[in-house]
Amino acid sequence: MPQTVVMAFGGNAITRPGEKGTFAEQKANVAVTCRQLGDLVRNGYRLVLTHGNGPQVGNLLIKNELAKDIVPAMPLDVLVSNTQGSIGYAIQQVLGYELARQGLQVPVAAVITQVVVAADDPAFQNPTKPVGPFYSEEEAQKLMQERGYRMAEDSNRGWRRVVPSPKPLEIIEKEAIKALTMAGVIVVAAGGGGIPVVRRPDGSLAGVEAVIDKDRAATILASQVGADVLFLLTDVERVCLDYGRPTQREVEELTASEARRYLAEGQFPPGSMGPKVEAAIAFVEAGGEKAIIGSLARAAEAVAGRSGTRIVAG
Repeated sequence: MPQTVVMAFGGNAITRPGEKGTFAEQKANVAVTCRQLGDLVRNGYRLVLTHGNGPQVGNLLIKNELAKDIVPAMPLDVLVSNTQGSIGYAIQQVLGYELARQGLQVPVAAVITQVVVAADDPAFQNPTKPVGPFYSEEEAQKLMQERGYRMAEDSNRGWRRVVPSPKPLEIIEKEAIKALTMAGVIVVAAGGGGIPVVRRPDGSLAGVEAVIDKDRAATILASQVGADVLFLLTDVERVCLDYGRPTQREVEELTASEARRYLAEGQFPPGSMGPKVEAAIAFVEAGGEKAIIGSLARAAEAVAGRSGTRIVAG
């Protein structure tokens, strides 16, 4: 049976630092990503792609603010769905063309994906995830009074809205994603960590104002669609121990217990490699064959075991 690989890449791979975030820029960046996937498809792997959306949803929040007196502002869960559509569209179009150019006729489909979170998740009482534009303290106080936003100062650069980042529990569209994957379709799913929803007492779903961490969502996605491999893309070829020190060294493989020990020692900071290592541990402890942290440029080699850092059970 062909193996299924879930690949997760960040929103900064779609809108790079210093860019305005035009759709032409986003498509050009997506094209760079898509060119690297042909070898995996040619080698028979089934692919599920998931992506971040930080810069893109931030731009939509700015549009909300600028146009609020002309058209109604949309809630955050709707903005996440908007970015899933626009980024999914770009990936469908660009990846479809790139595969065809390489002689590979493989369909690509984006699935708007809802992710269940718990209504009583502690994150709702302690929102910490900054989103959207920077404000002065006076503007922030006004937003807190008029809209009930939680605001916090961000690294002395100004004030930003902070929203909850609850733990993902369930991919609502998992059966559809699994069916498409088994039929040979490359699926784009759970973009931006997925649209956060809660279950009401009557069983219906309701969107909530929150942002789900994309690496955590990728873990749940990979586990619930039965993926063999979770590939967390980063800018470096391998995870390093003692990063930035004279003793820095690359790591080819870690067991989950070794990775957890290094996390506890502070080897993988929360603002950089930490979330990816945590996601990798969670995936293999949930029964996944292996997780890989590595660079997109060497994706096929990493899946084959010749690049990247592998996290395995143990």
